[in-house]
Amino acid sequence: MHIARIVFIALAVIAGISPAGVLAQALEKSKITIAVGGKNLFYYLPLTIAERRGFFKDEGLTVEIVDFPGGAKALQAMVGSSADIVSGAYEHTINMQAKGINIVGIALEGRYSGIVLGVHKNKVTQYKTPKDMKGWKIGVTAPGSSTNMMVSSLLAKDHLPPDAVSIIGVGATAGAVAAMRKGEIDGISNLDPVIARLEASGDIIPVIDTRTAKGMKEVYGGAYHAGCIYAPAEWLKKYPNTAQAVVNAIVRADLWLQTARPEDVVKTVPPEYYGDDPTMYKVALLKNMEGYSPDGLFSMDGAKNVYKVLNSFEPSVQAAKIDLTKTFDNSFAQKALKKYRK
Repeated sequence: MHIARIVFIALAVIAGISPAGVLAQALEKSKITIAVGGKNLFYYLPLTIAERRGFFKDEGLTVEIVDFPGGAKALQAMVGSSADIVSGAYEHTINMQAKGINIVGIALEGRYSGIVLGVHKNKVTQYKTPKDMKGWKIGVTAPGSSTNMMVSSLLAKDHLPPDAVSIIGVGATAGAVAAMRKGEIDGISNLDPVIARLEASGDIIPVIDTRTAKGMKEVYGGAYHAGCIYAPAEWLKKYPNTAQAVVNAIVRADLWLQTARPEDVVKTVPPEYYGDDPTMYKVALLKNMEGYSPDGLFSMDGAKNVYKVLNSFEPSVQAAKIDLTKTFDNSFAQKALKKYRK
């Protein structure tokens, strides 16, 4: 028996804990990499809260968070094995199953997508419905990301194909703001704080807003799964205790956000998230607060609505038989709630 294992068991016995019980909870992997597409976005705020408040460390994890321009890039990093798991859009669990790759959502971060479609101030008189965007250049965080998917779903409602517009990847930071202000794009599908900056300066007029229950109902039909932690099914089988530790941290962040004041959030996030305007950050935060998951749990209604949206425009999803029960697993979040919900 390895010397470290002997010491581990001995300490457990001294502490009066069952060695088998302690070892069962030991992390199979204490250092992990989480990929995310736009870490500064409110969409992924629970991830930053878990990191900055030390929730990952409390679970014995050393986490490296690698930021990408959009969720599709983060997904590619995981599929290419340069990241263990992803903080990304739940939509990808369905899209990837259609491609024969099983990835599973294990902790829900957001129940509203929080995506806003904004039209350039000089174009807004030409817009009445999404079909009026035909031929326009629309900026998204990255092609294939959830911001792109929302544009495609809106076009599908007006019986237009996804290529009725030109999709331009502009990222989720200052580059997205600059692209709109320079007139490089006609409209933008993005999230706060990018949208908040463009809205405050008058560069865009929001025409579709899923930061609210009303907007979610209009665009998606109700319950929805937005940002979440997802991982390959095989990774979860190999590292169940590590996965549980990750979910513990995220669920704890979800719970913290339910009672946190805007001032608490501003004090927690890195200063570069709000720059020289923390007031604008607080205003934007208040527009997004009701969209965070209260408990990290997925619902079948939410999964069905995401599937319905994807099935309206995505050929691979239309051609596949999707088993939604394999796209999320609530068992990790349920265990986390037993530990942390008071």
